Amino acid sequence: MTPGTESSARVVSAERIVAAPRSRIFELIADPARQPEWDGNDNLTAAEPGRRVRRVGDVFTMRLTKPGAVRANHVVEFDEGRLIAWLPSEVGKNPPGHLWRWELFEHADGTRVVHTYDWTELHDPKREARARATTSERLASSIDRLARLAESG
Repeated sequence: MTPGTESSARVVSAERIVAAPRSRIFELIADPARQPEWDGNDNLTAAEPGRRVRRVGDVFTMRLTKPGAVRANHVVEFDEGRLIAWLPSEVGKNPPGHLWRWELFEHADGTRVVHTYDWTELHDPKREARARATTSERLASSIDRLARLAESG
């Protein structure tokens, strides 16, 4: 595993090879109801089942561990089986400018999974401490948990 390369202080990423097909990994990412199982930030509790992401423009909601907190996630990048990215926001509000991206690449040993957190467009000082706390190690933790699920079939 590569815990990540920070191309700037506001873009953090991690990657590793997962011994599972790209399609299996993508299904775990694109189904919001499965996300709390692999979230390395331990920030998610639940999402409504049956809301699998299918295209740019989809919006899915997640309940957070903070009591009463819900986030709407606006899908802004999507390529079935390869790429998905979303901008979270409070429900009914515009996204404040931080993006979560997952990219999946064919690899001889399975799938190369790249997870990126990009907060270059975040301009809300109240959110910056939390953004800084999102490290490549936390992203790697999400990939590790995702790998355990995908590799177990």
